[in-house]
Amino acid sequence: MARQPDDKAAAKFSSDDSALVRELALLLDETSLTEIEIERAGLRLRVARNISVAATMPMPVAAAAPAYAAAPAAAPAATAADMSKHPGAVTSPMVGTAYWAPEPGAKPFVEVGSKVSVGQTLLIIEAMKTMNQIPSTRSGTVTQVLVEDGQPVEFGEPLVIIE
Repeated sequence: MARQPDDKAAAKFSSDDSALVRELALLLDETSLTEIEIERAGLRLRVARNISVAATMPMPVAAAAPAYAAAPAAAPAATAADMSKHPGAVTSPMVGTAYWAPEPGAKPFVEVGSKVSVGQTLLIIEAMKTMNQIPSTRSGTVTQVLVEDGQPVEFGEPLVIIE
């Protein structure tokens, strides 16, 4: 019994579909596209990513952004490690670049002395050309800002202290 072309495409897709999906997902990341669709041998595949609200914000330009009230950048690494253990520390959930304002020249989301509530945006971390709003995990007053505007941050790095 001879197979029809659509059966061959379906059989091929089932054998290497995860590799194809991974390749398309990488292409989405590399090109900053939100959706990609291909058709090959009668088989159509669409890969899309969710767009967060933060992704629609204008992208800040680090070179033009002024530095806001921040702790000295030359602080020893041991101090940063100690701050991550502070009960009021808000740590970075990802690797990226921290921005304190929604766009260059705009008023920062928070400064030292700002009163914040749970869920309030503290800063934005740009990761893979996507702007991710970082919310406050607790209510209180911002007592320390531990990173500068436009500074690269690592996963788990303390960003602010809220008491």
